[in-house]
Amino acid sequence: MGLTIGVDVGGTKIAAGVVGADGKIGARTHRDTPANSVDATAAAICEAAAELIADHEVEAVGIGAAGFVSSDRSTVLFAPNLAWRDEPLGARVADVLKVPVVVENDANAAAWGEFAFGAARDVEHMVCITVGTGIGGGVVIGGELLRGANGVAAELGHMRVVPGGHRCGCGARGCIEQYASGSALVREGRAQAESGSLAAAQMLSVCGITDPALLTGPMITQAATAGDPCAVELFDDLGRWLGEGLASIATLFDPATIVIGGGVSAAGDLLLRSATIAFEKNLPAKANRPHPTFGLALLGNDAGIIGAADLARRPAPAPEKHR
Repeated sequence: MGLTIGVDVGGTKIAAGVVGADGKIGARTHRDTPANSVDATAAAICEAAAELIADHEVEAVGIGAAGFVSSDRSTVLFAPNLAWRDEPLGARVADVLKVPVVVENDANAAAWGEFAFGAARDVEHMVCITVGTGIGGGVVIGGELLRGANGVAAELGHMRVVPGGHRCGCGARGCIEQYASGSALVREGRAQAESGSLAAAQMLSVCGITDPALLTGPMITQAATAGDPCAVELFDDLGRWLGEGLASIATLFDPATIVIGGGVSAAGDLLLRSATIAFEKNLPAKANRPHPTFGLALLGNDAGIIGAADLARRPAPAPEKHR
């Protein structure tokens, strides 16, 4: 198959690009996401793709959507930040564009991008975890994307690590997303600053602010990279939670490589170091089993576009038969 389009649908922006079989993005476009309207969101996706189709011979479109996607890669069953509920997105977009359309969970699409063309392109078994505002992830086993019986497998951010812990947006308490995400990093940083901690006050000064409410994840990352003790400690805590969670994930899937992406991964070795230490400490039977390698994602914000476009080239898996 020749050119395909990948569409990455976020809560605020729809990014689309024409992608070749080599994973390279050619033309690009974007639209704002009208997140409160199902019809307007579908229309914006169609407009972005149609703009690219007008100048390129495109054979299929892949859409990465944040939410639960059916196993036939057509229906968005549920999206936490968009208005989709049992939305037949694939069929709606295909009816307008007149080309085949597949829909995939956005974290799965990003993971596939890293597997096919990025940091895990030389292995057959990998886990990709994206650490941003929340935590997403995808798992590839034997060269195949793990979707599960209903298409909703590998929701890594919602693995529970603290029974009765912080309430998560999914409705449960104690998900790892509440302890190892960018949101958790900011929450803890603001809490320390509001407590009157002198170390946190120094961190705010390094960030050029005095009001804890103005503190952001990138500010903490920049302060930690500059060596601020409070910011470094915040990353150590986040990395510990992440590493402990990844030790459990590795026990389940036995990956050759674990790839860490998302906005928080901009901290680089600062995050990798603390996560790796916690991982090695908590991996069961650590002295008697091979350990996966750790690496940072290579494709950045393009991973979702590239992965969705490549998945559009591949036939949908056969639906699971329930007894």
